Amino acid sequence: MTLFTLFVSHVSSASEWKLVWQDEFDYTGLPDNKKWNYEEGYIRNSELQTYTRDKQNARVEDGILIIEAHQQKRADANTNTCTSSNRIIQWWCRKTGSKQEAYYYTSASLTTQSRFEWTHGRIEVRAKLPQGRGVWPAIWLLGTRIEEVGWPATGEIDIMEFVGYQPDRIHGALHTGNRNHKKGNAATGSISVSDTGKNFHTYAVEWSSDTVEFYLDDQKYFIYQKEGGSAADWPFDDPMYLIINLAIGGGWGGKEGIDRAVFPQQFLIDFVRIYQH
Repeated sequence: MTLFTLFVSHVSSASEWKLVWQDEFDYTGLPDNKKWNYEEGYIRNSELQTYTRDKQNARVEDGILIIEAHQQKRADANTNTCTSSNRIIQWWCRKTGSKQEAYYYTSASLTTQSRFEWTHGRIEVRAKLPQGRGVWPAIWLLGTRIEEVGWPATGEIDIMEFVGYQPDRIHGALHTGNRNHKKGNAATGSISVSDTGKNFHTYAVEWSSDTVEFYLDDQKYFIYQKEGGSAADWPFDDPMYLIINLAIGGGWGGKEGIDRAVFPQQFLIDFVRIYQH
């Protein structure tokens, strides 16, 4: 693979793209179940949150999708048992194996799996990011063959990742069978931005049969270019689906610890738009 990091203005004409899927969040209540699925429970990366479908963790208000992470203190934190009937605490105990943890976290992860899956196009999401050590919001694509071939063979495109202990930096990345974070050679790019928690920004990729280009507010900052034709090098000609989540802690997000004073935190999404030629 050939990697390029660069900073240029986006020059593609909007007329080249046809809008094929969108959510403008012009309604109130739970996310539209015709467009979104939920992940539930403990999923990946040694993260500390339980993903739920509860309204306190994911809802639409005033034209904005709110994904909200909460920190809660266990009533039985100082005991040697974990007998709570609270399903979140039960998940926490199974995950950590610890009877003494004083806090647990809830959040949400929304996906378009089985709702909308596609190959190639422009994906853009306008968002304002949560802040504080321990938060790890992400906007990303995962291959639909995940159950068949597993990760990383199915392919992953990270449109936007942010870790709270690096408040001025946005990351983009790709993972394949031959290039991924477990091997320490994932294809990555990043860009500096000073106001991720104060203002909305548009995070986008343009994904084609031979390149994936990463944008922040239409400024191109990273290109991943195909070389070779094996699936282990380029799994990106198969359908993928979108995931938007707010994780807490984990191998990367929790590297510098968690600031318990910052919760609750909100990941705000103004719109999601997907285009194809």
